[in-house]
Amino acid sequence: MNCLENAGRLTAKIYSRCTLYSTLSPCPMCSGAALLYKIPRIVAGENVTFQGPEAYVRAQGVKLEILNDPACIQLMQDFIAARPELWNEDIGV
Repeated sequence: MNCLENAGRLTAKIYSRCTLYSTLSPCPMCSGAALLYKIPRIVAGENVTFQGPEAYVRAQGVKLEILNDPACIQLMQDFIAARPELWNEDIGV
């Protein structure tokens, strides 16, 4: 959601031609933002650490690609080990 906010106020026509890249499978809030902005494609680095509502996003017509890239998985494992309080805050624990 930060990337969408930091992009500025763009028109729907621009978002409809974009691809959203994310380290993780998008959470329900980020998935909703992608649907709201009508972003047609999402590429996620991995969904081992966290899996969002992937079936719902796909059912809404979004092309969702999950790479399960070992580097992304390791990045998230390292982050969670180093900052468990931030990870728990992000996932609502």
